Amino acid sequence: MLVKEYRICMPLTTEEYRVGQLYTISKHSHQESDRGEGVEVVKNEPHEDPVHGRGQFTEKRVHLSSKLPSWARAVTPRIFYITEKAWNYYPYTITEYTCSFLPKFSIYIETKYEDNCGNSTDIFPSEKILGDHEVMFLDIAFDEVPDRYYRSLEDLRSFCSAKTGRGPLQEGWREHTQPIMCSYKLVTVKFEVWGLQTRVEQFVHKVIRDILLIGHRQAFAWVDEWCGMTMDEVRLYEKETQEATNEIVGIMTPTISISEVCLPPSTQSAPSSAPSTPLSGEAPEFLSVPKDRQRKKSAPEMLSLPVLRERSNLE
Repeated sequence: MLVKEYRICMPLTTEEYRVGQLYTISKHSHQESDRGEGVEVVKNEPHEDPVHGRGQFTEKRVHLSSKLPSWARAVTPRIFYITEKAWNYYPYTITEYTCSFLPKFSIYIETKYEDNCGNSTDIFPSEKILGDHEVMFLDIAFDEVPDRYYRSLEDLRSFCSAKTGRGPLQEGWREHTQPIMCSYKLVTVKFEVWGLQTRVEQFVHKVIRDILLIGHRQAFAWVDEWCGMTMDEVRLYEKETQEATNEIVGIMTPTISISEVCLPPSTQSAPSSAPSTPLSGEAPEFLSVPKDRQRKKSAPEMLSLPVLRERSNLE
């Protein structure tokens, strides 16, 4: 088990981010869906919790079969998917990912959102953290992104919102930008296979880092599309987009059962998760031969160049 805490600041309020997150997840999931592939929404319904109150439960399947490397397709079922279960009691959420083919693999994400620049201490109770964990700040404007995910229109060093007037983001923007909020994510990756556990868990965290960074970049780069929407309006957009996405993905009957992941004892009586940052529609990269990827700065000179779900609730 490998635990890391990610802190991602945004030039938004927590209430603005709530709308932008739902919009971004829905749009991204639809963009990533092909016939029989992509993100299928299984459930999206209100949920009442005795501790956290009213919230929203979602269950999604990220279908990946044809995107696996050839050697993996030879040993996996024809239908391969990742299940995302999420309970959203904003501004506190938990998201779980399990894999239909790898029952010993899981990702557990606990998230808290606050109106600050990421300077809260002891944001997660120590009893929920087993051992030491690394705290990583992700900068949506200046951190490196994989080359294949770079879009000039999503480069936040040059992007300026027409509706809000926010941006471009300059060096040190977290210290002087208002409004500002932070997404605190405690991410636990488990791959309980002897001989591969450490390498796979480290590699999955690299993938999660990219997903979180790209998803949050998009949420702000698309701000003019969702700014001003009410929760009712974004829920309607979410519903309509999910229906269109499911039609593209098509009805797919599972051929293998899902291995459920138990919540920690402190949360078993109060499920509380949320839509996460969208996962990419690509197959999990740890199924390929793990190797260090070269990252490329999204430098200004790249602006002349023309994005697991797999879409998420990262958390």
